[in-house]
Amino acid sequence: MKDGEHITPEQREVELVPHNPEWSQLADEEAKQILEQLSIPVIGIYHIGSTSIPGIKAKPILDFVMEVADLDEIIRSAEALEELGYLSKDEYGIPGRQFFTKDTNGERSHHLHVFQKGHPDIERHLVFRDFLRANPKAAHEYELIKEKLAKRFPKESGNYTEAKSDFILSMDEVARYWLEQKGFMKEPQDSES
Repeated sequence: MKDGEHITPEQREVELVPHNPEWSQLADEEAKQILEQLSIPVIGIYHIGSTSIPGIKAKPILDFVMEVADLDEIIRSAEALEELGYLSKDEYGIPGRQFFTKDTNGERSHHLHVFQKGHPDIERHLVFRDFLRANPKAAHEYELIKEKLAKRFPKESGNYTEAKSDFILSMDEVARYWLEQKGFMKEPQDSES
């Protein structure tokens, strides 16, 4: 993809379901499989997104951020991820990322965002997740926005995701301030290499 080229988002059904306490364990198991499959150094793999936030509804898709020392190595290792069912989408609109999706029984079940160490989106995703985990009121507000947008875009997951972006960007600022007040970033509470 060339700079400035627009990605047309995939359009799938938007289904929000109550939080499943098994998502954390399923994420740990998936992360372990990914790490065992890859023969490249992985700095960490972190469960993110709404399935990583207890108590709120989510699309039943496990999202991960994987941090690697060299992004070119993950590009060369795409075949290993394909053996686990992951399909490469290249950068998919975010420079410096490699994005992979996985379907289970014909339904989207996993997203894997891979960034090279130092990419700002790694910390952004983790801070957003940790802020919502530590602040149930903000997590509930996020859930309400998601429910409203799911009703507005019931079969247009790409539009649903785009419509959440303004709220997420404003919440990113709040989460960043929260992090600064804490004086440090909380250690990720999930699978790491």
